[in-house]
Amino acid sequence: MCGICGIFNMNGEPVSSVSLRRMTDAIAHRGPDGEGFYTDSFVGLGHRRLAIIDLTPAGHQPMVTRDGQFAISYNGEVYNFQEIRAQLQSLGHQFNSRSDSEVILYAYSQWGPKCVERFNGMFAFAIWDKKRQELFLARDRYGIKPLYYIFAGSTLLFASEQKAILTHEAVSRDMDLEALVEYFTFQNIFTDKTLLKRVKLFPPGSFAQIPLGTRSQTLSPTRYWDFNFCEPDNPTNEQEYIEELDRLFRQAVNRQLISDVDVGAYLSGGMDSGSITAVAAKQLPYIKTFTCGFDLHSASGLELGFDERENSEFMSYLFKTEHYEMVLKAGDMERVLPSLAWHMEEPRVGQSYPNYYVAQLAGKFVKVVLSGTGGDELFGGYPWRYYRSVVNDSFEDYIDKYYLFWQRLIANRSIQTVFKPVWPDVKHVWTRDIFRDVFQLRDLALSRPEDYVNHSLYFEAKTFLHGLLIVEDKLSMAHSLETRVPFLDNDLVDFAMKVPVELKLGNLNRVVRLNENEPGAKPQKYFQKTKDGKLLLRQVMSRYIPDEITHGIKQGFSAPDASWFKGDSIDYVRRYLFDRRALIYDYLDREAVQSLVEEHFQGKANRRLFIWSLLSIELWCKRFLEGSP
Repeated sequence: MCGICGIFNMNGEPVSSVSLRRMTDAIAHRGPDGEGFYTDSFVGLGHRRLAIIDLTPAGHQPMVTRDGQFAISYNGEVYNFQEIRAQLQSLGHQFNSRSDSEVILYAYSQWGPKCVERFNGMFAFAIWDKKRQELFLARDRYGIKPLYYIFAGSTLLFASEQKAILTHEAVSRDMDLEALVEYFTFQNIFTDKTLLKRVKLFPPGSFAQIPLGTRSQTLSPTRYWDFNFCEPDNPTNEQEYIEELDRLFRQAVNRQLISDVDVGAYLSGGMDSGSITAVAAKQLPYIKTFTCGFDLHSASGLELGFDERENSEFMSYLFKTEHYEMVLKAGDMERVLPSLAWHMEEPRVGQSYPNYYVAQLAGKFVKVVLSGTGGDELFGGYPWRYYRSVVNDSFEDYIDKYYLFWQRLIANRSIQTVFKPVWPDVKHVWTRDIFRDVFQLRDLALSRPEDYVNHSLYFEAKTFLHGLLIVEDKLSMAHSLETRVPFLDNDLVDFAMKVPVELKLGNLNRVVRLNENEPGAKPQKYFQKTKDGKLLLRQVMSRYIPDEITHGIKQGFSAPDASWFKGDSIDYVRRYLFDRRALIYDYLDREAVQSLVEEHFQGKANRRLFIWSLLSIELWCKRFLEGSP
């Protein structure tokens, strides 16, 4: 796990070593164990190392093949590297290290771009082919590891984080208004855009080959993998699914324990992280575990269930872990937002500051931590979302229903009012088309409710899960911590995508018979009728953790911000969002925004996500448009 960056002057001009060092220094937090540089006239690769496997100098990067033809800068972990290494050795390749970095390098020299199809893990890397004068970029199947890029004239810049790109003198700092509209619709960005104009996010499951002399100012990545949730042609019986899931889950966790440093685990109190800890604890006695809880003195309603420390402590007792926890209060959000904005680089799904704090806690004790991210998205953990669009007249009908649900911050009817200061520049942005384009590579022949559920699972894996993974990476690496996600093991994912919907969701038949207008009209009643999900996973996980946890109601990792924003933190919110000099009002209408915020203060509506997003964007403007890396 590391940080990578690079410069490719496609017009043949020499790379500035000073510029390359500035880029590498900007991501020093991703790799405090060493730095390295490789230059070949018009190409430069930079690297910051977080040493996890093979801690010796032999694992230093950038790494070059014996014949000097290939050089790599790599970020990630490929868990099946030892099997691939054995294959390469049988083909005559020799190795100087025990690292997976060298295996990836020689895998590319042997198989070219198709090597990525063999890797089971998380990665983003760049390989320079000196003989062919060609740069190769690749990112893992799911987008666990990020990779950003920009064309600045005839120069291609790329890095693990945007802040490295911003150090280059050819890059300007401008807001991408189209991305801002996208974010304030979905509280996420579904396209390859970022909030920085012209800076793009390289797509997951893709690679690109860029030869010297390329004149194009765009990349055309080749997709080598995509999610494919579908009903199996010949389903087996339920018990066989249970046994196979159990086998694959244990295999996934054990695969990801490979390390030359201590491995810990998040223990949120829920089923996914608890089960991972249970399996890992059998291999790693007294494994360190980490939990973040919340002070609930000023919480109310549903927020009173947000603190899961009691369940975490109970599971720590059962699995005999060395357990650490912290408790967050309203002031902790206020304290961390400037640093959070810098490391996140742009807000994504949810309210991510608790993730920052729990990563900070874990980073004090270990360099690797296991996370339960992915379990919900693979096995149907959000049934109340999928159930909103299971009966449709057509694919377009489905899109209309699901799109309305995913307008998380500003509804369509309010977009023009809120974006009044820049409306002429963004009125062409149709967020429904952006939503629909997520499915552009899908077979749209849908006939059954199960087909629509599988499409929803596909959508959320491509968007919501991807956003969670970006948050996970940025906030763990802010503390030089590697996060691993066992649920995103290739074999486990391939299996999960073919599990019948009836083994994930228990109320599908009943929901199909519900009045289709009920979800919007009576959300609480609807939720009570649809609070199932992850049925197959719950059966398997009950072998590892207590029944009261496996059969508990889904609880996200959220703080009681709805109460804090109109209580303990109201002055903080007013100080930023009612400041006449606030930078967000260069783009958003002051009166419209403040009116929506006042509705939250008065208890007329719960706008916690909207307020969080406003605060995050304001801090982002201060750090990225006004500040310097």
